[in-house]
Amino acid sequence: MVRIQESLPMPTPVNTTAIREDACRLLAACYYPPTAAFLEENCCDSLATLLADAAPDAARHAADAAKLIKNNSLEELAVEHARLFMGPFQLVAPPYGSIYLDDAKTVMGESTARVAEFYRANGLQLADDFHELPDHIAVELEFLSYLANRQREAEEAGNQGEVERLRGVQREFLAAYLLPWLEPFTTAIINDGEAPFYQDVARCTVAFINPVNG
Repeated sequence: MVRIQESLPMPTPVNTTAIREDACRLLAACYYPPTAAFLEENCCDSLATLLADAAPDAARHAADAAKLIKNNSLEELAVEHARLFMGPFQLVAPPYGSIYLDDAKTVMGESTARVAEFYRANGLQLADDFHELPDHIAVELEFLSYLANRQREAEEAGNQGEVERLRGVQREFLAAYLLPWLEPFTTAIINDGEAPFYQDVARCTVAFINPVNG
């Protein structure tokens, strides 16, 4: 007698583009000034779950950040965020690309204008009531999320030519505008040693973005 084996369910395909879209959006949220909504949304828990299989090292750092954030009040996080990224005294890790990329080492440098033009050339313009600079780390991560969103839509529509074009745009943006300053920025946070939550966010960012570039 032939034994009929039970059929096993097929594994669900991993949509790496959707993971990149959501991961960049969640990472961006970590670099904006913390709010009650940010704490309630458990962004780091979501990030750890999202990256568990796709980027295990990044997921581990996100999980560590999620544990730390539960032991910090909103006020404590806000103080650490301001000390690292906003001032009023000398910043530990300025979150603007122009500080690292331009000879003048100031905000609103030449590279800032180039980033804004890159956004416009790819169908995105910052809203008039948006009060952050185009080369802020969170804005650049949100732009990568936006590009991944467009790539996912092209994949769903079966438009392979547009998929390849958008992949090229993402590689170009990373190579020209984010990767050249990502390491010194995140290293400054990690070496500071006084903001464990943001240290883990920085480690997660590097662990995720570098494999994406590859």
